[in-house]
Amino acid sequence: MPTFKLVLADPMSGKSKQLEIKDPHSQRFIGLRIGDIVDASILKGVFDLPPGFRIKITGGSGYEGAPMVPYVEGPVKKYVLASGPPGFHPRKRGERRRKLVRGNTINEQIVQINAVLIYPPGWKEGPIIPLGDKELNKIMEKLKGGQEQAQEQ
Repeated sequence: MPTFKLVLADPMSGKSKQLEIKDPHSQRFIGLRIGDIVDASILKGVFDLPPGFRIKITGGSGYEGAPMVPYVEGPVKKYVLASGPPGFHPRKRGERRRKLVRGNTINEQIVQINAVLIYPPGWKEGPIIPLGDKELNKIMEKLKGGQEQAQEQ
């Protein structure tokens, strides 16, 4: 009985929302791969979205913290010689290191799934995951500052 933390990113607002997916909803994610695009109805009962939305799986990590990588096939855990992200950030140019990574398929040992929300064509109602008060205040301050500068000139 797997439990996943789904980090759903909203490209329109730039925000993300963390959702906890438990059984029986978590069974819908098993077998999906990085890059798969699925209908948002897969989240019905956890996070309700209007019809027409889709979700793209972008990555994840296992219980030991190893990241999922798109170039390792299947629900496996392996050591690879990494020369860059994900899973390794070299300190020197040309540095490589053997790192533990997960395959590109979601299984019971995955803890976190990263995904991006794909809006239907012609969506004009604004972001699904709204901006918070702090972000809105920053935007309003920038807009006021730009208007004051225009009036001075």
